[in-house]
Amino acid sequence: MTGRRAPTGVRLLPYGLLPCAAWALTRAALLLCVFGVFTLSDLDVTVDVSVIYRGWYDVLLTGTYPLHDVTWQYPPGAALAVLSPALLPFWEYASAFYALVLLCDALVLGLLLYAGRRPGIRAAGAWVWIVGVPLLGPTVYARYDLMVTAVAVAALLAGVRHPRVLGVLAAFGALLKVWPALVLVGVRRGRPTRAAWSAAALTAAGLGVGFALWMPGAYAFLAFQRDRGLEIESLGALYFHLARHVGWEGRVELHYGSMEFLGPHVEPVSVLALGLAVVALGWLLVWRLRARTFAAHTPAQAAFTAVLLFTTTSRVISPQYVVWLVGLAAVCLAFRGGGMVRPAVLVLVAAGVTVLEFPVYFAEVVASDAWGVTLLFVRNGLLVAASLLAARETVPGARSGPGAGARAARGDQPSRALR
Repeated sequence: MTGRRAPTGVRLLPYGLLPCAAWALTRAALLLCVFGVFTLSDLDVTVDVSVIYRGWYDVLLTGTYPLHDVTWQYPPGAALAVLSPALLPFWEYASAFYALVLLCDALVLGLLLYAGRRPGIRAAGAWVWIVGVPLLGPTVYARYDLMVTAVAVAALLAGVRHPRVLGVLAAFGALLKVWPALVLVGVRRGRPTRAAWSAAALTAAGLGVGFALWMPGAYAFLAFQRDRGLEIESLGALYFHLARHVGWEGRVELHYGSMEFLGPHVEPVSVLALGLAVVALGWLLVWRLRARTFAAHTPAQAAFTAVLLFTTTSRVISPQYVVWLVGLAAVCLAFRGGGMVRPAVLVLVAAGVTVLEFPVYFAEVVASDAWGVTLLFVRNGLLVAASLLAARETVPGARSGPGAGARAARGDQPSRALR
């Protein structure tokens, strides 16, 4: 009979089959890498899980945070990620951890595909996630950052209709690794902001006290994080990579859990990096105060821009940080008319370059070899360009005026986008 709609399951099969197949193939390749069937380099990126995380796991089971381990530089909620393999006691620690990361990876894909069926949303976001994660290589499965990214993605997608849920998830994510708090930056003024921010404050307060009472040392990470130096993959480190070739007397050492530059002039450059982060915060505050009209995609745009700015100005740009940007770029591109195409493409290219600088040519990076420094220049340059483009696109995305209001009315209003 003409005019009858196909059953939902039949109608969705072509929509979800191809992206799910692509996801399965790429993730199988990642699993083969972390299990050692294939290797990209002589550097074993899984040591963080099998040795460091496992060591923290044993300490946490004794009823305390790793108080005397300076490499523990994470908020108290990180203990949940480290302890999560206990949910799969029939597997050894590393295998269980990879399985849980895979589950979070699948969750993000499912959320993006589900959202893509709604008016005003498209499947492009799912494809950004499918392509972007494997570009980072096995490191992305050998850290807990993908788990945190899943929380941030869920917060932004849920927040279109449920600001309180966004607030709760943002606070939970912040207690895992701080940066998810930035998803609150672009919430629409008025009742949504009050709902999201109050929910975030209450959740953070409740969980924060709970973690402090749960085990001693919940906030010892603050001192360890404060004392970190300039990591060799950061933007500021490029100066010292070049300076080593003209007589700079410093050195590279494993310091506070990462390879850092130590020596003359390092501290002023680290302070400069912190200053740039303060400038980025100031820009976000000015943007927030001047913004008037908010579309459904504005929180994703603002979060993507904020995390780009703080990642780029950070004293540490570890490879796994890029998965944060991939997840937020995926949410941005999920919205029709949400913009951010050029910054998202630059982030994807940066992800591909990142796997070359770590782990493939990391020895060249440590030695400040010409090829290693070139890779860092390219990767960090792409992130700087993406940050500037994203900042430029974010401003008109929430600026007051007839054009912005008309765009919101055509289908990007929160009340319609995910109905």
